[in-house]
Amino acid sequence: MNTAKLTSVKDRAKVALNDQFLRNAVRFTTEKLRSGRKTASQDQGNWEEWRERGRQIRLHTIAHLDYYLAQFIENARAQGTHVHFASTSEEAVEIAMKIAEAKQAKSVVKSKSMVSEEVHLNQALESAGIEAVETDLGEYIIQLAGETPSHIIIPAIHKNKQQVADLFSKEAGEQLPADTTILAGFARAKLREKFLEADIGMTGCNFAIAETGSITLFSNEGNARMVSTVPKTQITMMGMERIIPTLEDLEVMATLLPRSATGQKLTVYMSIITGPRRTQDSDGPEEMHIIILDNGRSLQLGDPEFQELLNCIRCGACLNACPVYRHIGGHSYGKVYSGPIGAVLTPALNGNVAEWDDIANASTLCGACWEACPVKIPLHDMLVYLRRKKADQGYTSASERAAFKGFRYVMSNHKRYRLSMKMGAIGQTPLVSNGIISAKVGPLKGWTSHRYAPSLAKQSFRDSWRALDLDVQSELREMDPDIQAKMNQIVESRRKGGKTNG
Repeated sequence: MNTAKLTSVKDRAKVALNDQFLRNAVRFTTEKLRSGRKTASQDQGNWEEWRERGRQIRLHTIAHLDYYLAQFIENARAQGTHVHFASTSEEAVEIAMKIAEAKQAKSVVKSKSMVSEEVHLNQALESAGIEAVETDLGEYIIQLAGETPSHIIIPAIHKNKQQVADLFSKEAGEQLPADTTILAGFARAKLREKFLEADIGMTGCNFAIAETGSITLFSNEGNARMVSTVPKTQITMMGMERIIPTLEDLEVMATLLPRSATGQKLTVYMSIITGPRRTQDSDGPEEMHIIILDNGRSLQLGDPEFQELLNCIRCGACLNACPVYRHIGGHSYGKVYSGPIGAVLTPALNGNVAEWDDIANASTLCGACWEACPVKIPLHDMLVYLRRKKADQGYTSASERAAFKGFRYVMSNHKRYRLSMKMGAIGQTPLVSNGIISAKVGPLKGWTSHRYAPSLAKQSFRDSWRALDLDVQSELREMDPDIQAKMNQIVESRRKGGKTNG
């Protein structure tokens, strides 16, 4: 799905909503991940206690981020690691390119790294004539397709076997069948050559441990271990918030992340890397660099509304739970980070509500993302804050402002409200068929293009209540006078909040 030239979420979403395969694939996979998370969390037991423990670790770490970053950097350097700090994405790319130039690198193999996607490192490497190869299978697929990830943990969630076979066939120079085993075998053989040829291995970082100066990689394919052990030079790119204080805290995160991401009790490979190869080590890089990226993250520190955004552990659970993401996929969000976390993170990191204001509207505010989040980030509240910021900064359209002024005028007076409901019930008549509105006209078509709109009831609740009250009064008048008096006493007492006997 090529949405690069489309400028708004609505335009990109229209493309996705008309791609039935994409919708089915995303819905099927996210449902599978959701059910897996639910089963794994129930099997773990005391899941809410684990979530709260994870939240407290992240809250504490981010509240003291300067301390833990300093501790991590000191301990990492003590282990022989070169640590660099980049304020912007441009600085991060510049640092990585200088390392590659110093090593006269011709090829780089990469394990999954959302930060390198964030700073567009692959494009910079290719522009310099350096081959950059993604070795995570999903990332490899979308790299061949020339696309960005559609999901934080399953980048090629929107591709089927035939589409993958076509991409691999072009790479192989021969037609490959749409058979999972054969396609995986081709990727394995191809990538093994790249591992052996690469001058630099590049990884992301799931968690950096302050007390040891270590980085931690979670992987299900083993490619991260090949990337971090075979090439002589390793570069790790990490967001500045990826810190946790201790190895003990890693136990909590290793419990929360795989269960929330894929429903696994434990990720297949968990690597803890502390510095470059030592004399007694059998493998590992001779030189290790860590590039710590800010790129707008520090802007959230001290912000009561957005600081918790830095608690994110990139599990993707909020995407799997979000009813919007499950219909339109990741490319509709227009940036590397998609789903509820992307809808908040993209405007926050860019600091530009004007450019990304529509992303915050791509949400139902149902709170499913918060319920799924292993560290309880209130993304639904943050989306409301972004919408408020958009309004405060004057980015709403004249029609939207007029609509809400009209809404306030009607809702602030019960007589105007009742009159508007009656007029609406009458005015909707040409649009109603079998109790629903399916007409694609005016502002309605934004809703009815892909779903039905319920019609206003012929009789409002207030009118129904009034009719019921009249029926009760009529029945009371027909009762025996003694019973009628007793009923009136009960009704009157209840209105006053009192009690009656008998």
